[in-house]
Amino acid sequence: MVKTANVADRRKLRFNTIDEMMADAAKIEAAHAAGRLRHSGNWTPGQLFGHLATWIDFGFDGSPLRIPWFVKLLSRMMKKKFIHGSLQAGFKIPRVEGGTYGVEVLPFDEGMSRFRKAWARMQKAPPALPNPVFGPLSHEEWIQLHLRHAELHMSFLHSEPAR
Repeated sequence: MVKTANVADRRKLRFNTIDEMMADAAKIEAAHAAGRLRHSGNWTPGQLFGHLATWIDFGFDGSPLRIPWFVKLLSRMMKKKFIHGSLQAGFKIPRVEGGTYGVEVLPFDEGMSRFRKAWARMQKAPPALPNPVFGPLSHEEWIQLHLRHAELHMSFLHSEPAR
């Protein structure tokens, strides 16, 4: 098991729009089809894309997270950092097996399909439910938060072989 916080072989990503992120996902998908996709983390690419889709869907369908009030209070004071900054690799949700949700191993095509469907859903309208950590978010805040999440996980995927 790789300590993802220590992985040096990661891409530096910044997605300003869904289109930019989807263009990168298309490059990853092409590399997979060509047999040259590699990953430098612990999850398979299908698992990674399925995880990102799961977290988008939580906004629409409800989340299993139960956040203590004091964590919500502290997190809400740092909301802008999470939405506009970058997320740290290696974070684990306390008392959750494996440290997070939505990490079942999936074939690449299934993970990518779920990912595209979740983003299509997000593009159409914001979730009606408040974010379990940050409370109510605007549509743009939801998008930016999930773009930060995508930057974190997609940084472990490489469309070119290691040098």
